[in-house]
Amino acid sequence: MGTAERSEAPASGAVGHPGLDGGGRESAYAESGDEELAYEESGYDEDESEREAYARRAPLWVEEPAKRHRLPDPVRTAAVRAVLLIAVTLVQAVTAFLCTLAGSWLAFPMVLSSVVSTIVATWGVLDVWVTRQVWNQRHGVVSTPSAAARALRRERRRVRRQERSAARAQERIRRRGAGQLSHS
Repeated sequence: MGTAERSEAPASGAVGHPGLDGGGRESAYAESGDEELAYEESGYDEDESEREAYARRAPLWVEEPAKRHRLPDPVRTAAVRAVLLIAVTLVQAVTAFLCTLAGSWLAFPMVLSSVVSTIVATWGVLDVWVTRQVWNQRHGVVSTPSAAARALRRERRRVRRQERSAARAQERIRRRGAGQLSHS
């Protein structure tokens, strides 16, 4: 909701959207599909221009297609595992640092566990990369040749056809010339 829309909201606390009460919950009228009752419940006066503006109001959100495809399940699982390992490693590193500053006896064990966690977190990140490569290899990525690739193939075919026709023409000339004993 923009700033201008917020300033136009009614004082009763109702949200200016059919079927939503003041708390953002759907009303019983919206479930029944009766927009007239939902409008009256929202706290607007019976002024016709307000009613038209209410009816023309943009929806709360617009569905947009995803820009990227969702990661495959095994890759996503490995990525979540790697993020958790990295988070634990960072917490251990900060704890080790603070224990070192405080002069606590826990500093040395925490430093050792941080080193081990760093190795494990690195393994986790590599696991994401390997899992992604394996998934791509097993399931294949559907690839369609681009227009540039098609144009290059078309050009190569044209050049090969010209070379073949030139070779055939040379062969005809050679055969025609082989039957003659003189040029007269």
